[in-house]
Amino acid sequence: MSDQRPPSRSGRPSSGRPSSGNSERPARGGRDDRRGAPRKVSEGREVSDPRGFRPAPQERDQSRIRPRIFEPDIPDDVTGEELEKSVRAELLSLSAENAKVVARHIVCVNLHMDTDPELAHKHAVAAAHHAGRLAVVRETAGYAAYRAGHYEIALRELRAANRISGDVSMWPVMADCERGLGNPLKALNLAGSPEVKRLDKAEEIEMRIVASGARRDLGELDAAVVTLQCKELKNETDEWAVRLRYAYADALDAAGRKEEALEWFAKCALVDHEESTDAQERAEQ
Repeated sequence: MSDQRPPSRSGRPSSGRPSSGNSERPARGGRDDRRGAPRKVSEGREVSDPRGFRPAPQERDQSRIRPRIFEPDIPDDVTGEELEKSVRAELLSLSAENAKVVARHIVCVNLHMDTDPELAHKHAVAAAHHAGRLAVVRETAGYAAYRAGHYEIALRELRAANRISGDVSMWPVMADCERGLGNPLKALNLAGSPEVKRLDKAEEIEMRIVASGARRDLGELDAAVVTLQCKELKNETDEWAVRLRYAYADALDAAGRKEEALEWFAKCALVDHEESTDAQERAEQ
């Protein structure tokens, strides 16, 4: 899968339903003024009944009861203020207490995304449990699940985020999730959808890389190479240039075009100043 990293603002590479969380529920037993709520013992006790007042059982709508989830611990020094203001602003529709819980979980997603993707995923699940109607939370949950390899969950969360916000920036990751689920044709359908025209350049390049991978999944090695042939291969300055050149060189190598592959691995190494790939090593083979 391509290593799409949620934008830092929400747990996306640097760079998910109820709207309120457990913090907004009444304490166990409910409010004193709710019909059927237990009375104070001194008000309801009959002398002959040592158990005190016991209300008649109330039927509960099971569809409205949210199941408990595992909620990972949040370090005391994580306050939620670490998030960018734009992300915190999207949490303002929540109660102050709930917003703080969600913000702290999202911070933990960012903290653990690279070192412990599974723990980051658990924090994202908890955030979504508390604020599942917010696009930024569902998007965060989608990216975290993707990084942890839970492609079905990731696809569900990112689709939900897209439905809420209309944002298509996660389209390439959704396509790569389809690849991860063994659905290269669905990935190609996403790559050929009208929404792709709304992607910015970096996202467009990422979609090209995912589409090329889908072609390789189908055994269409020459088509995988052609998918990556674009004028952007000449770019030497943008961050996505390394990924594009590496993907192109790797596609050439898979297609048996070894000399061309060596050439493009060398060209990739020239712009890979942080040595984020093994392009230099592969160029010297």
